[in-house]
Amino acid sequence: MIQSALDRLTKVHPEMEIWWDSSPLIFKAWVKKMVDSAPTNKKSSLKEQLNRIYNVSNPEKSLIRGCTTNPPLSLAAVNSDLPFWNKWVDNMIKSNKGLSRYEYFLLTYKEVVRRGAEMMMPIWKASGGRYGYISGQLDPRLITETEKMIAMAKEIRAIAPNVMIKVPASTQGVEVVRVLSSLGIPTNVTTCFSLPQIWAVAKAAKEGMEMGLKNKVDMSKWRAVITMMIGRLTEHPVLDQQAERRGIKLSWSDKHWLGVYVFRKAYKLLQENAMPSKMLACSMRDGPMVNGKYHFWDVEKIAGNIVYTMPPYVLEPLFARCGDLNFSEEILLDDVPEEVLFKMSKIPYIRQAWDENGMEEDQFNTFPATVATAELFSKASEGLENYVGERMQKLKIKNK
Repeated sequence: MIQSALDRLTKVHPEMEIWWDSSPLIFKAWVKKMVDSAPTNKKSSLKEQLNRIYNVSNPEKSLIRGCTTNPPLSLAAVNSDLPFWNKWVDNMIKSNKGLSRYEYFLLTYKEVVRRGAEMMMPIWKASGGRYGYISGQLDPRLITETEKMIAMAKEIRAIAPNVMIKVPASTQGVEVVRVLSSLGIPTNVTTCFSLPQIWAVAKAAKEGMEMGLKNKVDMSKWRAVITMMIGRLTEHPVLDQQAERRGIKLSWSDKHWLGVYVFRKAYKLLQENAMPSKMLACSMRDGPMVNGKYHFWDVEKIAGNIVYTMPPYVLEPLFARCGDLNFSEEILLDDVPEEVLFKMSKIPYIRQAWDENGMEEDQFNTFPATVATAELFSKASEGLENYVGERMQKLKIKNK
C-alpha cells in the first residue's frame, strides 16, 4: 500500500480528525473525476488512496471521521445529480400538498442532510458515537434570529443521531450554542474567523455542557467543534485596504502566517482553559513553493490534535502536488516571524481578530469576514429555495 500525504498527516496525533468537506453524495463522482484525469501509470494507486478517504464498501474503515456541509455544498450536491433530485423534489411536493416554497426547501435540504448522515452512520456506530457526525447548517438567513435557529436546530437534529448542528458565530449564535449544548445536541460553529468569536462560543459550549450535566441530560454523544475559516479571514479585501492606508504591503506568506498564528492562538487558548470544544480548520489554501518543494502551510503548520475539514479543492493539490510531504506536530511551535506580527499589529481588522478581547459580542455580526460569508451562504440557500420554486412552477403549484 502506497501511503498518501493524507495517510501521513493522520499519524501526527492519535486524536487528529480528517473530515470530508462536502456532501458525501458527491464522493464517488469526485473520485472518478480524479482518477480519470490522472496519468495512466498512476490511476491504480491514486484510486486506492482516494477510496481510503471514504470506504464505500466499509465506511467504518474510512480515513475520514466526520463530514461538514454548508448551503453552497448542499446546492452543489443537488446540481450534481439533477435528474434524481428533480424526480425526488417533484414527488415530495406532490406528497405534501399545500406547503409554502420555504417549507418545500426545508424538506429538500433535510433530505440532503439525511442521505449524508446515512452514509456516515457506520462510522458513528463503529466509534460508539464519537465520530461519524455530519454537520447540518442552520439557514444562514436566520443568523440574528435566536429562537428560530434553536427551533430549526431541533428539527435538523431529529433527522439522525449522527447529525451535528452548524451554528453561526453571530451575536445570537453564541446563545444558540449554549442552549443546544445544554440539551446534549452536538454543535459545529461556523462563519467564525476571530479569537473573540472562538472564545465566546467556547465558553458558551462549556456553560451549556455544565447545565446539561446538572440537569441530568444524556451528554454521552455530545461534542463541540469550532471552525476557523482561515482563508476567509486572510483573504478579505479589507485586510489589504487597511494595510495600504498605513503604507504596509502584505505578501502571500504574511497572510498565511497570520492564519496560522490566529489558529494556533485559539488552539492554545482552548487547551489552557480546558475547554471541551475542539478546533476545526477549514478554508485552507495550498502553497508555497520552498526550495523547489511544494508545501501546504495551512495544513502543515497547524498539524496536531485538531480537526481538518477538507473539500475537493484542498484534497486535490494535497494529492497532486504534496505527495512527498512529511508532517509533525507544528501547532505547538512558535515560529511566526516577528516582522509579520509587527506589520499585522498595525491593522485594526487584525487587532480585532487575534485578541480574545478584540471585539464585544455585539460586534460579531458586523465583522467584515462574517458579513461576506453570511451573504455567500445566504445566496446559496436562496439558490436551493429558487430551485425548489422552479419545480413548483413546472408542477403548476402556487407559492403560499
